[in-house]
Amino acid sequence: MAAARTPLETVSAAAERVMSALDGSFAAVSVWERERGRLRVLVNAGELTAGEERFPEDESYPVHDFPEIVEFLHEEWVGGGAEPRAWVEDMAAEGNGVGSGVYRHERVAALRRRGRGCCVVAPVVLHGRAWGELYVARPPGAPAFCRADADFATVLAAVAAAGIAQTERLEEVRRLAFTDPLTGLANRRAVDARLDEAVERHLADGVVVSLVVCDLNGLKRVNDTLGHAVGDRLLERFGSVLSLCGAMLPGALAARLGGDEFCLLTVGPPADEVVRVAGELCRRAAGLELGEGVACGVASTGDPIGAVGTARRLFRLADAAQYRAKAARAAGPVVAGRAGGPADPVVRLADHPPAVPVAERRRFRGRRP
Repeated sequence: MAAARTPLETVSAAAERVMSALDGSFAAVSVWERERGRLRVLVNAGELTAGEERFPEDESYPVHDFPEIVEFLHEEWVGGGAEPRAWVEDMAAEGNGVGSGVYRHERVAALRRRGRGCCVVAPVVLHGRAWGELYVARPPGAPAFCRADADFATVLAAVAAAGIAQTERLEEVRRLAFTDPLTGLANRRAVDARLDEAVERHLADGVVVSLVVCDLNGLKRVNDTLGHAVGDRLLERFGSVLSLCGAMLPGALAARLGGDEFCLLTVGPPADEVVRVAGELCRRAAGLELGEGVACGVASTGDPIGAVGTARRLFRLADAAQYRAKAARAAGPVVAGRAGGPADPVVRLADHPPAVPVAERRRFRGRRP
């Protein structure tokens, strides 16, 4: 790994050597792309099955299919401070004392689809945050992985993490330019660039572009009563929920705009599907241990909101809908254009935003593009 010249060479070396060390027939390295809410395979090594490629262009899976990436890694290992440990899944046994138990179903189903007998899954943790996973499998009939194999895989994943970290330093400047450092989501710069491109596609091809803007309620109270460290934890936890919901919409970009404001940007999915996911986001946010849910506004070119010729226009509509949701303390999303088309109060609010009191101007300054 130290001799690798590119990130792809680094993870390829990790997959090959870990597969050899664990006497496996197949290995893969995957990364959790928080902004997409997906677990993306970077490299497959060893005996490939139909549909698998050595360096897949876009072999990825929604993280809600493998919830341990979000829930187990984030809460147990990162949030709780415990050390990450690998686990084993065996298609031939209900449990051999080393499996994850709660997460068996999807892993075992994947083994069955690929014609493999068992696997060991080792988390890769970088800088105290779940980065992705190492996955090694054996064919049916081969000896099943045991607890000792899982412990060895844990050590190997730590070694691989060190090599990946060394390579990632070369990518640090580029990543920081488009990533929110606290949540790992995309940042405002990334949203502005993607939204400009999306509106251009809408104008050229009529593709549906939707924007969900969320304001996390209760953050100030948490900061004032429990401290900013706990407030940061709330922001991180909601960021994970946003990433999880964003995975339900193909190609969605999940981002933190700054402070307590977040958004989802989609290009292609119909407006009704975006609104449905926005409702699910509100429901999940309301169930967080801290905070007071979210105020959520949606604007989509698939709804009767009038002409959308600029990114600024769509952002204003979504922001106005979020403003209405917050004022009404709405439990679900407020959607621009769905209460009378262009005559919708939200649409009119976006066209003629209310005067903001002097004390509030600082909060909104720079928020709208």
